[in-house]
Amino acid sequence: MRKPWRLLRRVHIRLEDGRLKIDGAGVWYSYWRDPYHLLLTIPWPGFMAFIVLSYVAINSLFAMLYLAGGDCVANARPGSFLDDFFFSVETLASIGYGSMYPRTDYANVIMTIEAIVSLTGVAVLTGLAFARFSRPTARVMFSRVAVIAPHEGVPALLFRTANQRRNQILEAQLRVYLMRDEIRSDGQFMRRIYDLKLLRDQSPSFMLSWLAIHPIDESSPLYGVTIESLIQTNATIAVSLSGIDETVAQVVHARHTYAAQDVLWNRQFVDIIHHTDDGHRYIDYNCFHEVIVLDEAE
Repeated sequence: MRKPWRLLRRVHIRLEDGRLKIDGAGVWYSYWRDPYHLLLTIPWPGFMAFIVLSYVAINSLFAMLYLAGGDCVANARPGSFLDDFFFSVETLASIGYGSMYPRTDYANVIMTIEAIVSLTGVAVLTGLAFARFSRPTARVMFSRVAVIAPHEGVPALLFRTANQRRNQILEAQLRVYLMRDEIRSDGQFMRRIYDLKLLRDQSPSFMLSWLAIHPIDESSPLYGVTIESLIQTNATIAVSLSGIDETVAQVVHARHTYAAQDVLWNRQFVDIIHHTDDGHRYIDYNCFHEVIVLDEAE
């Protein structure tokens, strides 16, 4: 008997641009052993190509079965694959023009099987298409870098995010984690995860932009770290945002990862909120990723 764990393959983990990469993680072509998940994650052009190829393959298979029965389809040219193929198309799609029809018991049996396949196939494809269309997605933009700068007299880790759809993400929650390599007291290697607490990790409505602030005080896992220590421990900062999309009333998720090289010291973000002469305010997203050196700003 084949043991379940024999199905697991070797997973390769590598370091790329300061980020830990797991080969095949999150990409559609890594789900060959999970057809349902594969069809949900494959890009739309690939999904449409799958439908077309499956449709042609099924009709070709039944055309071959009709051919194997001899002259079993009325008004079809004997031995004509095309006539039997298009008769299969009529049967599979329940078109029934009437010019061709089964005239033997063998053909009627094949037609019955094809009708059952048609009902099942339509149900499966409809379900897959609905699942793909109804799957909630978030269009959230994160700043390309995070900065460490003073905030109210305390060093703080800052990054910002924006809702690109400009709709409401209700009850939005932001979670930030520090992941780094460590050696335990017993000498064993481990990849440890720490929570980074934010000054504000919840928002009743996330519509425009959000500046996340993690104070680096004595209780912070980032207390006393340097860029060299972050690089040495392969540290990454993982960000997870979730909330209820007001448009579809479903939970949406977005995530982003900052490598050690993406964390800049003594920088601050360029202000994106500006005031007009008539007292109104506007947000300029052209400067969303820009930072300035604190010494120069002073």
